[in-house]
This record gives sequence, structure tokens and C-alpha cells, in this order.
Amino acid sequence: MSTVTENVQEVLADIKKYSIYPERVKLVAVTKYPIVTKDKLEELMKNGIFTFGENRVQVLEEKLELLGEEKNKIKWNFIGNLQKNKVKYIINFIDMIQSINKLSLAQEIDKRAGKIGRKIDVLIEINLSGEDSKEGYDLEEFYKDIPELIKLENLNICGLMTMAPNTDDENLIRGSFKKLREIKEEVNNKFKNNLTELSMGMSGDYKIALEEGATIIRIGSKLYE
Repeated sequence: MSTVTENVQEVLADIKKYSIYPERVKLVAVTKYPIVTKDKLEELMKNGIFTFGENRVQVLEEKLELLGEEKNKIKWNFIGNLQKNKVKYIINFIDMIQSINKLSLAQEIDKRAGKIGRKIDVLIEINLSGEDSKEGYDLEEFYKDIPELIKLENLNICGLMTMAPNTDDENLIRGSFKKLREIKEEVNNKFKNNLTELSMGMSGDYKIALEEGATIIRIGSKLYE
């Protein structure tokens, strides 16, 4: 059994072990790394993983070229900081954009999607750590923008995304994930929205995220080591 297969099976087993609702959890295989060759991408697919996450438009385009016709089997998630002038390059095929971090970006995606008759699944990225190195909405700014965000007819706002603080303190990491879940519940109660997804947890902290209600985990290095 190869390394990728072993690692995928380990993560899938962890979903069953740690998640409060494992049947709802989706594994996004982050494929931004140079070591992720076509063979590794194909092996992910052999193990039933068809949702890939990329954080740069150029790298995503390279993966499309690498996969050839097989690219049509993939559900592509954009998980990085997306510049407005790059939206036009991915709007035709992207399945989900997980990193809406400002109203102007949401409006650009809405405009581009409307022009081609698509409705795009998106997540709102919230910066709960306060770290400058991380992207995402300031919570107060997010609350202010919600009324405008929910008016955008070509966006399907499915839920929220966050990155844990850069720390080894599991209590701080858990607190961040718990806070995101509470924000989702508060938004649903206040705005009668139907947010269902919580994208949180990466290779180093996905078990904690699962315990706190993650429905999407974004796993990269763990799959290939």
C-alpha cells in the first residue's frame, strides 16, 4: 500500500473517530505542493478523493494542465487569498471559493458569475486569531457586511471558514474552532440564513476541528508525507 493511500485511509478513519457527524464531513485534498505529481493526484482519486483545494490561481491552472481530461472529475475549491482581477480566470469551473474576505471580492464574484449564468458556492473566511499573516474578515466588519452579502443573488453562501492561530496551545486552537461554530449559529438565528458548512482544520489540527463540528477539513502535507 502506498503512502498516499495509507494517509488517506488514516484521515478517513479519524473523521469517523473524532467527528460528531462523520457522514457530513468532506475532505479537501490541498494540492498546492510541488511534490504533488500527477501520480499522487490520480492516487487520491483512486481512494475516492475528488475535491482538491488550491490557494493560487496560477498553481490551479498548472494542475488543470497536468491532469488533462481527468480535470473534469474534480471539484475544485479555491482556498487562498483571491484577488479581484483573478476571479475571471476561475469563474467558469470553480466549484467553491472558501476565502471570501471582503465585500468587494464577493461583489466581483457575483458579477462574473451572473454574466455566465452560474451560482457559485462560497464560504466567508473569518480571521479569529487577529494575526496579520492570516487573511479573513474582521468579525465586526463581517457583521456589518452581512446584509449586503446576502443580497448577492449569484452567490450561495454555504458557511464559514477559518485558520487556527499559529500556536501549539490546543486550548487556543479549540477555542478558535468553537468560536466559528458559535458565529455560524448566531448568523443563522439572526439573519435566518442556512449556513451549513464549517471549513476548519488542517493537517496539524484537523482532529480538534472535527470534535468542534468541522464539516470540511483542508488536508495537505498529511496526505503526502
